[in-house]
Order: sequence, then structure tokens, then C-alpha cells
Amino acid sequence: MIWMLPLTIGIFLIVRRLSFKIKTPLFNPLVISVIVLIPILLITNTNYTEYVKNVQIINDLLPYSVVALAYPLYELIPQIKARWKSIMIITFTASIASMVTGVSIVFWLGGNHEIAASVLPKSVTTAIAVTIADSQGGVQSIAALCVILVGTLGGIFGHQLLNFFRIKSVSARGLSIGAVSHAVGTARCIEVDYHEGAYSSLSLVLCGIMTSLTAPFLFPIMVFIFDWF
Repeated sequence: MIWMLPLTIGIFLIVRRLSFKIKTPLFNPLVISVIVLIPILLITNTNYTEYVKNVQIINDLLPYSVVALAYPLYELIPQIKARWKSIMIITFTASIASMVTGVSIVFWLGGNHEIAASVLPKSVTTAIAVTIADSQGGVQSIAALCVILVGTLGGIFGHQLLNFFRIKSVSARGLSIGAVSHAVGTARCIEVDYHEGAYSSLSLVLCGIMTSLTAPFLFPIMVFIFDWF
């Protein structure tokens, strides 16, 4: 069905245009677009597999969009060079904390190893998350769902939480949101402040690398600790 792709793009563009007028974080273009699309697919009796097949080009563009987020970093190279030690420590700590908290909550709620492995990489991009989850015995579809959920929540409530704690630093805001809300949160940061988006994209990339390197060692240790207790 050739109408699926233009319909999806059209709905998103319309919702995005409305989001500029309806100034509330709850009116997230991604979330609202999905809410609008679901009843349309149900009414037309279109199954999810068929829909994904017809809009595959959007998914194929995702890696390129992530790479494009690195462009704003060019303008901040002097600041990044001056703070690289702090940035590395912050992103490493955020990466470890994200994995530890996610896995801990799963085990405390009675989840098994498979679910814990699926939640483990929830704060990195989908492509990295599904690979990490699969390598640790998790379910790729659950990992992808967790990534989308975390990114959406960060995009909607991330800035509200930072404002509540009166965190004004552009670098701190960008690094924190990029560390836990990956591309969705970064896109929101770019809308709020260009330099904040640059720091968020840097955090997104660094956390993705660090999570990939540390997850295979951290997850077995956490499993051992929770099994022992």
C-alpha cells in the first residue's frame, strides 16, 4: 500500500507544525503521530508487519540521522577539548547507572534474566540496544520497545525534570538527556537549544560506545549478585 509512507510523513509534519503552536512537552510529535496512526491502521485493517514493510525507508534513514547529530559538535570542539575528562566521567557514570538501575528494577519486581537482558541497554539507540540485548540472551523486540519508551519519556519530561531541579547549564542538560534518552531526547534538546543538542548528541554517542563495551561484563556480575541474594 503506497499510501502508508506519505500518510506517515504527512501526519508527522502536521503534528510537528501544531507542536510549535501548542507549547507543552506533553504534545510530543512522535507520540501524537503514533496515536493518530494506530486507529487509521485499525480501520483499514492493516497489520503491523505490512505497515513496517511499506515505511522501511524511514527506518533505513535512522542511522544517517544519528550520524547527522554529530555535526553540531564541530562548533563546540574547543569546549569539548577543555572538558573532555569531565565529559568522559559523566557519560561513563551515566551509562553504568542506567544499566544498573534498569536491571535492578527488573529483578526486584521478579523478572527473569531474559527480561533483565532486554531492559539492560534501554538508554542507547535501537540499533545498539537490540544487539546488546540479543548477545546477553534478551529479546530484541522488548529491548526496542524499552528504547522507544525511555526516549519518549525523556523527550517529554526530561526538560521539566531539569527545570524542577534548577539545572541551567547547557552542557549539563545536554549530557544528561543524551545519556538516557538517546536520539529522541537529543532531537528535543536541539529544538530547545542548539548547543544543548550538540552536547546531547555527544553524550548519545559516548554512552552507546561505553554501554557496548561494559554491558557484557557488567550484566553477568549483576546476575550473579542478584542470584546470590
